[in-house]
Amino acid sequence: MVGIPLGTKPGSKVRVEVQYADKQQRLEVAVARKTYPQQKLSMAPEQAELPPEQLARYEEERKHIQEVLRTFSEAGPDSLAMQQPVPGRRSGSFGLRRVINGVARNPHSGMDIAAASGTPVSAVREGRVIDVGEYLFLGKTVILDHGQGLLSLYSHLSEVNAAPGESVPVGATIGKVGATGRATGPHLHFSVYLNTTAVDPAFFL
Repeated sequence: MVGIPLGTKPGSKVRVEVQYADKQQRLEVAVARKTYPQQKLSMAPEQAELPPEQLARYEEERKHIQEVLRTFSEAGPDSLAMQQPVPGRRSGSFGLRRVINGVARNPHSGMDIAAASGTPVSAVREGRVIDVGEYLFLGKTVILDHGQGLLSLYSHLSEVNAAPGESVPVGATIGKVGATGRATGPHLHFSVYLNTTAVDPAFFL
């Protein structure tokens, strides 16, 4: 399995090399067009843009998270199926693009699940905790490594119940729903990554 970035041009070809024990195969996958929802918002400029004093922190955090997302473990999962990390309505879809004051922003890289503050958040599969932090946009966050480039991210948490390096079974409580970081209310932002690329969590749930 490979993740294809949302920005990949429809009609382009993605080349995949498959290594077997006794042979190697090269495949070409055509990228099809998919239309994602769009939301247009107007807001005061000071709300839409980061103040200069926070830009340096944002850049530092972005580089750190990108490095974490490059994690690759040889041992892989026996299945790609995941359980929903928290009960609730899926309130924000993957790929949603917000246009703020006429400027298109990056598409939504995960799924939002509406839930009350303090609701336990569970690991969607067994995995290893590879990052715990409190970030400007994501708030309190936990990232799990499930092997072979498959990662899951849980953010806006009110509380974290996991430590870096810890191995957790599927269903283990790793935090609680909150509204930390840039969030308008309590919910879980849940993302799935394949080989550093954000992919639609709905495929796996």
